[in-house]
Amino acid sequence: MNIASKDLNLLKLFQVLYEERSVSGAAERINLSQPALSHKLAKLRDEFDDTLFARAPRGLTPTPRAHQLAPLVQQLVRSLESFYDYCDEESFLLRADRIHIFATDYIEQLLLPKLLPVLREQAPNTQLVFHNTRGKLPRSELETGTCDIAIAGFFEGLPDTFYQQKIHQEEFSVLASRTNTRIVEELTLEAFLECDHLVTTLTGDLDGVVDRQLEGLGHQRKVVAGMSSFLSPVSVIEGTDLIITCLGSIAAHACAQQSGLTSYRPPIDLPKVEILQTWHQRTHEDQLRAWLRRQIKQLLRPTRESAFATLEQ
Repeated sequence: MNIASKDLNLLKLFQVLYEERSVSGAAERINLSQPALSHKLAKLRDEFDDTLFARAPRGLTPTPRAHQLAPLVQQLVRSLESFYDYCDEESFLLRADRIHIFATDYIEQLLLPKLLPVLREQAPNTQLVFHNTRGKLPRSELETGTCDIAIAGFFEGLPDTFYQQKIHQEEFSVLASRTNTRIVEELTLEAFLECDHLVTTLTGDLDGVVDRQLEGLGHQRKVVAGMSSFLSPVSVIEGTDLIITCLGSIAAHACAQQSGLTSYRPPIDLPKVEILQTWHQRTHEDQLRAWLRRQIKQLLRPTRESAFATLEQ
């Protein structure tokens, strides 16, 4: 049997007629004129080669064949309605799903305090799972489906099957202890080079944009340690002569949390960091994931001060 030759709308008509037992009642319920409904009823009878609904003193009465078909038709109609509810724009937020996001601890701290309340209110059956990017684009995970969205500032050379969107932009700051003996009133290049440096490295490489800029000026800094977290180095700096060049919002948040820390503008020109979210074409049109990407972009749009004010509440 070829389903392409079948009119599935007739199943809905069957269900309504079986429940209403009235042509006029069924016509009103599915918003059809009585002549139009009678025409469809004739097609329904041809479809099943049975009268299905015979006229009676008070409307219609189902035939034995109709009673036999009714449970199956009702089950099919409910399944079809559930399917289209699942696809409907107004109900996709209610479906149960799990979304995997690859990011850094910095992005988790910046995003989650605002995103989770939105998710719990509007998409209560959706679970988020965060994974560390480990300093690289999770290409295979995006392609195979174990990653839905990747968020970082270091994704480059994307294949044509990937989408990318800028969602946040930051300037660098230098975080230091207020007791740092090598910084007097302002952070000069000389003081910057005299200090010992911490760096955040997700790959183990201790050379970054700061080192490349210094090299262009004929200078080199002394890096004493590389750490895998964007957030943990701030706990090491207070009371020492160590400094770290980090995103401005990280420095602002650290200073707000620890009174013994302060931040300075870098004594060299450094490019702004663009935070990007990346996804594969397989999830590009998925309504829930597209909605989540819009929320992420909106929540990371504020200035660094307002963004981290959220974290301090």
